[in-house]
Amino acid sequence: MSEAKEAILEKIRNALDEVPRQERPGDIDVPRHYRQKGNRGAGEVVALFAERVGEYKATVQKVSVDALAEVIAESCRREEVEKLVVPEGFPGEWLPGDEDDNVRLLHDEPGEPLSHRELDDSDGVVTTCALGVAQTGTLILDAGAGQGRRVLTLLPDYHLCIIKEEQIVELVSEGFAHFDQPVREDGPPITFISGPSATSDIELSRVEGVHGPRRLEVLIVHGQSN
Repeated sequence: MSEAKEAILEKIRNALDEVPRQERPGDIDVPRHYRQKGNRGAGEVVALFAERVGEYKATVQKVSVDALAEVIAESCRREEVEKLVVPEGFPGEWLPGDEDDNVRLLHDEPGEPLSHRELDDSDGVVTTCALGVAQTGTLILDAGAGQGRRVLTLLPDYHLCIIKEEQIVELVSEGFAHFDQPVREDGPPITFISGPSATSDIELSRVEGVHGPRRLEVLIVHGQSN
């Protein structure tokens, strides 16, 4: 065992010295004094979400549900997306139509998943999401319909994510509460996305696309389909 590992374990043992052996985590009530419910109106929450997502250098648009297919097709043309990955369950009526010959749809199906090479060779992916958090400008995916496997949003260079206004909550605590039961039941992995993939080296030089897409676009959808 390395000296560093032994030092860490020794600190843990010392910290637990005064804890009775029969005590379990649930025996101690942990005070939760942080805010667990937001107090902003729905419009304010959506506006804050758009502002925070934009601060991460992501592209944000508010669109009506009836214009969504047209906006998605336009986004693909603008971003020069010729091969677009589509997860299972993504609404077909939102996808670029036959007139958009420049976009080839790559469907990822459970029985016939796309390979890592196919995903890496694609130009982008379009997904829905499970929830958005205005406080941090975070998108949350839980592998539900229209979201697909986690790898779908890791390898393509461009991620176009669709979120409905009613899916946006104000606080991180509200987001965590939403997924409390699936986590306890060992559900699928949950992915938190706050802006395009980026990191900094030791000299604080920003590097994008290290562990995910370099470009993130978020469409906030309002209204009901006619």
